[in-house]
Amino acid sequence: MLKVIVGEEVGERSSAYENIPVIEFHAYAPSLPGIRNYFKNERLYPRLAARIEQLVKSDGIQLVHGQHVLSAPPSVVAARRTGIPSVVTVRDYWPVCYRSDLLHSPATLALCPGCSRAAGLEHGNPRIGVLGFGQYVARRYLASNMATKRRTLAAADAVIAVSSVIARDLRERAPELARTRLDVIPNPVNITALRHRVPPARPMAEPYALYAGKLAVNKGTDLLIDTIVAADLDWPLVIVGDGPDHARIADAARRSGRDVRFKGWLDAAATATWIAHAGILIFPSRGPESLSRVLIEASALGVPIAAMLTGGTADIVEDEITGLLSTDVAGLAEDVRRIRHGEVLRNRLGAAAANRAAEKFDSTAVVATIEALYRELLAGRSA
Repeated sequence: MLKVIVGEEVGERSSAYENIPVIEFHAYAPSLPGIRNYFKNERLYPRLAARIEQLVKSDGIQLVHGQHVLSAPPSVVAARRTGIPSVVTVRDYWPVCYRSDLLHSPATLALCPGCSRAAGLEHGNPRIGVLGFGQYVARRYLASNMATKRRTLAAADAVIAVSSVIARDLRERAPELARTRLDVIPNPVNITALRHRVPPARPMAEPYALYAGKLAVNKGTDLLIDTIVAADLDWPLVIVGDGPDHARIADAARRSGRDVRFKGWLDAAATATWIAHAGILIFPSRGPESLSRVLIEASALGVPIAAMLTGGTADIVEDEITGLLSTDVAGLAEDVRRIRHGEVLRNRLGAAAANRAAEKFDSTAVVATIEALYRELLAGRSA
C-alpha cells in the first residue's frame, strides 16, 4: 500500500496498517492557497507516477487501484506505462469540481451550474482571492487542472463511484468518461467489528436524539435547532462533532431553550457508542453528500434515521423502509416527531436498516465485489 502525505516533509517512511505494509510517500506543499494546490497536483503527479511505476516493476504488481485525488491520476499513468490494469475509486466530486464539493456558493448551497470545474471558473469570480489579470490566470489554471484530471481518469480500465449519485454526476459532467467503465460499489464498513465495538452500557440513561458529524453549513447543521423546535422534541439533542458553525448552533440552542449537549470530536469507538444508543439520528445535510459513513454506521447499528434527501443518502436510506427522508425543515421536523412518538415505527425502521446495511455495505460483500472486478480486468488483459 502506498499512502500519500502532503505537508512539510519530503521522502518515504515505512509503516503498517492492520498488518499491511505501507509506504508513506511524503511530498512538500506550502500553506499558501492556490500555490499549495499546484504542489499537490502538477508538482506531485509526475514524481508519484514514477515511484508507482518503480514499485510495479520491482514488486511484480498486476493491478493498481487509486483511492484519492492525490494518488488516482499518477496511478493510472503508471499503470498505462507498465501495461497493467488500473482502477480508480471516486468518493467525492474531484473529477468535476476543483473544490470537490460542487457547491457554487457556500451561502446558498446551490450546485455548480454545469461548469464542471469550480465555482467561478465560467460564472463569476473564482473563490481564490485574486483580481483582474489574476482571475484570467486562475481560470486558465483551473481549466487545465480539471481537464488533466478528467482525461487521466478516463484512461483507467474501470472507475468505481461509491454512490449512484456520484456515478450520475460523473456521466453528466465528465463527457471524457463516456467510454470508461463505471461501476457503483459503496464504501465498505466492517459491520461485525462495529457492532462488537459498542458496549451495552448507555452513555446516558435517558433517551436522546443525535447529530454526529462536522458542524458546517453544507452539513445543514444550521437547521438542527429549527428542526427540533418545530418537532417539539422533548428528548435532549446530543451533538458529536465540531466545526465552524459551533458558535452559531450553540447560540440558537440557548435562545430556543432546548436541551442541546455538545460532546465535541470523539474517537471512533465513543462515536459509535453514542450512535448505537440513540433513539433517532438526525441528518440535516443539504450539500451533495457522496455516501455518508455516519448514515451507514447508524443503519448498521439499527438506529432510526430522519434525513434530508441529498446526494447519495437515498443509496443508504429508503424512505419509510429503513428511515425517513424529507426535502425541507418542515418535513424533517415531522419525521423527527413521528419517530420520537412512534415506538413501533422506531423498531421497524431500525431493524430494516440493520438488515439492509449488512447486505449492502458489509466489508465482506463489498470486498468480494471489488475482487471480482479485479479478476475480470486481469483476465481481459491476459486475453
